[in-house]
Amino acid sequence: MPPAIDLLIFDLDGTLIDSLDDLTAAVNHMLSALGRERLTRNAVRTMVGQGARRLVERAMPCAAPAEIERGLELFLGYNREHIAVRTAFYPGALEALARFRAQGKRMAVISNKNVDLCRCVLGALGAEHWFEEIVGADSLPARKPSPEPVLKLLTDFGVPRERAVIIGDSINDVAAGKGAGVTTVGCTWGYGELSEIADADYLVDSYDALVALSLFS
Repeated sequence: MPPAIDLLIFDLDGTLIDSLDDLTAAVNHMLSALGRERLTRNAVRTMVGQGARRLVERAMPCAAPAEIERGLELFLGYNREHIAVRTAFYPGALEALARFRAQGKRMAVISNKNVDLCRCVLGALGAEHWFEEIVGADSLPARKPSPEPVLKLLTDFGVPRERAVIIGDSINDVAAGKGAGVTTVGCTWGYGELSEIADADYLVDSYDALVALSLFS
């Protein structure tokens, strides 16, 4: 019988929330302001997950450093002002959080979005209260796929690695979890390709399936 899970660590974008429309709008605001061609939603989907700077760099290949800096300023400014226009929790996410809370589980977020934007979007959605700790891309020297953010939470919560799980939609989440020695759950509904999460300990295609995992019984 595996140990009970005490700590659930969630990725944010593509796992808890579908923010792709608002991210695409921010990218296209930046591109239009800089006289560049706009991108489709699906193109932006392939670029997210490694932080804002990397997204800007991928959206403007071969751009000079000064243009990247200006693009990052435009992207972040627009994203902050339009943080939750179309962003919403995935179906069943809030119900799952309530279920886990009722079971006495503790919950946290690790994102490659800057921590202030994590708090901003969760606050706009009225959901920051679900999570005891939020770790963003700028919270530590290293971000996912480094295990450092996961190891920090294990220390902060005083939870051994065998009693924690990370839940995410990308290779960054799976790699961070495996590097820290925690159980990994890959979410098939997010922005990452299925091949990215194939090595996760568990795969789920809905929040109902997540709640039903034997880990939480």
